[in-house]
Amino acid sequence: MDQVLPGGFLIAIEGIDGAGKTTLANSLAQQLAHGGAVVSVTKEPTQGPWGMRLRNSAAQGRLTPAEEADFLIRDRREHVEGLIAPALARGECVILDRYYPSMVAYQGAAGLDVDELMHANDFAPRADVLLLLDLEPSEGLARIRARGDVPNAFETHVTLDACREIFLAMAVPAKHVLDASRSAEDVLQDALWIVTRAVADKARRTLPP
Repeated sequence: MDQVLPGGFLIAIEGIDGAGKTTLANSLAQQLAHGGAVVSVTKEPTQGPWGMRLRNSAAQGRLTPAEEADFLIRDRREHVEGLIAPALARGECVILDRYYPSMVAYQGAAGLDVDELMHANDFAPRADVLLLLDLEPSEGLARIRARGDVPNAFETHVTLDACREIFLAMAVPAKHVLDASRSAEDVLQDALWIVTRAVADKARRTLPP
């Protein structure tokens, strides 16, 4: 039987490019679904019109930081209204491969005010668990090249180093920092332990005795 939780359960996976976010999101989803959870895996920027404009800009040349922030907010509002909020209302588990902390880190690294960026995302549901995959930028870039990709406009050592510092300093609830230099399996096992404990805690608070 599919297992649901009142209010759902939101997991955000964050970190610089090359940290292993997509790998963890997919592996975590498989494990949770195998345990009976109803799971949706989604990604930001999305494949919607605002998200695609951002994705195209990464390959063709960056927009201004203010334009990026505006497009990200528009994309996220559509994402929350169309997918995230309805899934949570159904009691499902939603796994996000990037969320508003990435906007705070990347556009903050580009010069925008971090506190203002955080405030602009007050409408976005807060994650029950935020998994921050911490990795040295040089290793992240090496992984990007090893998989046959060419680093885009966001993926420079200077940018990634600044983003990493913002991610680590960010004061957000339920943040857990994982050493992403380890194997994908080791990272997954740590993530599963964190999520399992957090789900149990939320179930105790929300489910009737």
